[in-house]
Amino acid sequence: MGESSDGDGEDGGAPQEVEIEKVESWLDEHPHFVYDYFVRKASRQMVDSWLLSHSAPQGMVQENSSSTVSPTSPNSGTSSPVRKISAHEFERGGLLRPIVSTTVDGVPTFLSLPLPGDSAQSNNNRVGRKSRQELRALDERELIFELVKDICNDLEIRSLCHKILQNVSILTDADRCSLFLVRGEKPNRCLVSQLFDVSCNSTIEQMQKKEEISIPWGTGIVGFVAESKEALNIPDCYKDSRFNDQVDLKTGYTTRNMLCMPIVDVDGEVKGVAQIINKCGGEEPFTDVDEKVFSRYLQFCGIGLRNAQLYERSELENKRNQVLLDLARMVFEEQSTIEHIVYRIMTHTQSLLQCERCQILLVDESTKTFSRVFDLDVNDTKVEDENRKSPFEGRFPINIGITGYVATTGETLNISDVHADSRFDPLVDRDSSFSHHSVLCMPIRNAEFKILGVSQLINKLSGVPFNKNDEHLFEAFAIFCGMGIQNTQMYEKAIKAIAKTKVTLDVLSYHATAPIEEAKQLSKYIVPSTHVYKLQDLKFNDFSLNDEDMLKACLRMFMDLDLIERFHIDYVMLCRWLLSVRKNYRQVTYHNWRHAFNVGQMMFAVLTITKFCHVLGEVETLALIIACLSHDLDHRGTNNSFQIKSCSPLAQLYSTSTMEHHHFDQCIMILNSEGNQILSHLSPDEYSHIVHVLEDAILATDLAVYFRRRGTFFHIVETKTHNWKREDHRELLRAMLMTICDIAAITKPWETQKVVAELVASEFFQQGDIEKEKLKIQPIDMMNRDKKDELPLMQVRFIDSICTPVYEAFAKISDKLVPLVTGVAENRSQWLKLAQEKNLCL
Repeated sequence: MGESSDGDGEDGGAPQEVEIEKVESWLDEHPHFVYDYFVRKASRQMVDSWLLSHSAPQGMVQENSSSTVSPTSPNSGTSSPVRKISAHEFERGGLLRPIVSTTVDGVPTFLSLPLPGDSAQSNNNRVGRKSRQELRALDERELIFELVKDICNDLEIRSLCHKILQNVSILTDADRCSLFLVRGEKPNRCLVSQLFDVSCNSTIEQMQKKEEISIPWGTGIVGFVAESKEALNIPDCYKDSRFNDQVDLKTGYTTRNMLCMPIVDVDGEVKGVAQIINKCGGEEPFTDVDEKVFSRYLQFCGIGLRNAQLYERSELENKRNQVLLDLARMVFEEQSTIEHIVYRIMTHTQSLLQCERCQILLVDESTKTFSRVFDLDVNDTKVEDENRKSPFEGRFPINIGITGYVATTGETLNISDVHADSRFDPLVDRDSSFSHHSVLCMPIRNAEFKILGVSQLINKLSGVPFNKNDEHLFEAFAIFCGMGIQNTQMYEKAIKAIAKTKVTLDVLSYHATAPIEEAKQLSKYIVPSTHVYKLQDLKFNDFSLNDEDMLKACLRMFMDLDLIERFHIDYVMLCRWLLSVRKNYRQVTYHNWRHAFNVGQMMFAVLTITKFCHVLGEVETLALIIACLSHDLDHRGTNNSFQIKSCSPLAQLYSTSTMEHHHFDQCIMILNSEGNQILSHLSPDEYSHIVHVLEDAILATDLAVYFRRRGTFFHIVETKTHNWKREDHRELLRAMLMTICDIAAITKPWETQKVVAELVASEFFQQGDIEKEKLKIQPIDMMNRDKKDELPLMQVRFIDSICTPVYEAFAKISDKLVPLVTGVAENRSQWLKLAQEKNLCL
């Protein structure tokens, strides 16, 4: 065969086909060998391929059928066509695969799981059921195998049960058959028949018209067989005490003899009871052969029935998952009002658990009562919104009954008969046409496991009590319900908080804004020149001007920097803004309006004498002046460390640069307040830039920020690599300018420096006193009143660690700023002298 042994060569194809025909001919003549070889050698893939090929309809034509043949199977050229498997079927659960191997008269028989997606109708078409006459012509083994094929691929329980009964009547030649399936959980199980008295000619449609029969577990012949798992062959039913003749009286049919057997699955659990009545053709009872055949067939029926129930449960589980996913989406998407989300949750609950009523009762923690009660009737879920009568709030009076018990204890109650339960309040039904029968009540909890309310389902539509499956599903709904209600309550609180904030801001804006009359009065004053106020003097006396003159001096700064004309600032509005800024400084010892003005004066002096105002430009110059005047707005006389230690609301808002963030927020609030909008004529780009510079500049007054950034600044100054056209270098320059202006009192003449240092120390000591009294902690030395004698030494350390390096860096940038370094050095000498007089050592 050589190179053409793969069958692809044109010359090698004919010899290979001849060899195959010889092999097949020999196998046809030796069937016993084929059977023995298949039993010993066949692989799982071969069995699957055989089952697939024999489950396909006769005459099916497949394209590229060879692609579906197992590599171990024979060539498909002469075999039955194989059903092609699509990718969609793999997604639905995969191919048929054998799940049980049993023996019929010593012959192995394999049963396959069905394709999960196949319907009853498609199964009937594919199997191609034989007629009753054709089935009777088969021997016992062939008959059972044919009947097993008939049911193994049916996944619809009603259709499967009907087939089982008709097949049983064929096998045993019975006149009537019934099948009872187990329903419920222990110990409340019962046997229910939706297919009763099935004949060989009956249809499913006819069976659907019959009334369902329910038999208690252990009652009657069927109940006895289910409980004992033993078969009963009764030749004369009327002589058996367990027989109930009421059915005969009702139907007019006479039951002579009966064969009743349990249907047990592979785990030994009873799935149902099959019952055949009256042997056809006479009054002879069912024989031992009937029992044997019936028993064998029911072994397969148990597996098929279990498969169908599993499929039904999987379909139900899929539906439940879809509802739960939809509920989860709704919970996280729709949080408008409690009423809306509760209605959505209740309708989802009723659609899945099928109950007559659904209630949600919300708990009021303050009064320990049900503050709101929502009650939804199943009929109202079927009408349009405008015609809906429920959910009502408070349809029933709130009482301590079942819902009160659940809300108090947090337990789940599943009560099959509420009237037999002492916790049920009968007054609920007395004044209403509605009657409670069964109740499933469960607490609704939030993420902290705290009870928000109670959810209650009343009366299943099927009339049976709620089972464990309902409990598990309802528990999932209760979890989603708790999440939805908690989220919505938080959303409502947030909406109210936002509304309150808007009102508060409106009130604060009114009270924080200076009266227009004061602004108009200020605008009429003559503003002295920069020379008169000595605004460009680096040695400016911080205490030389009164409040009115400080306001005039601020106006002079805006005038001399040409900010009013450049940015079209309304003069009266500028006056009002200055008055509003002053008004929003508290009367603390040091960080008050005077300090803010002094920082602004130093910034004005530095910008003008060094010409940094031209380097930075008008927008950034305006931002720096505003930042200096606003950098300590609403200062409380305590620092960032105190805010964190005391867990103040400000510390909850900002974890770093706490007070500086607050100062910036206050600055923006005033700038946006009515009558204070001095930036209203800026272009959008200019406004955006100025806000950015404002934030960065005010945050730069935090010494923690200064320490993080000064290394880079010192490096570019020392190496003379600074380029003020670069934004990052300009940002560093602005930040360091804010620092040298904020601590500029250390550069002033000794008389001024000493007073300022004492004011700062006084404010620090006041904070230390609060820390001792209220926080019960020991303050650091600079805030400890007991360490006040060490102030000179603290000042020397402050100068050495913070002040001298930054002022020396600016002196290298501009000779105009050398006096600042000189002032710092002179003050250091004075503080060191005092420290030595007090015998303090560095």
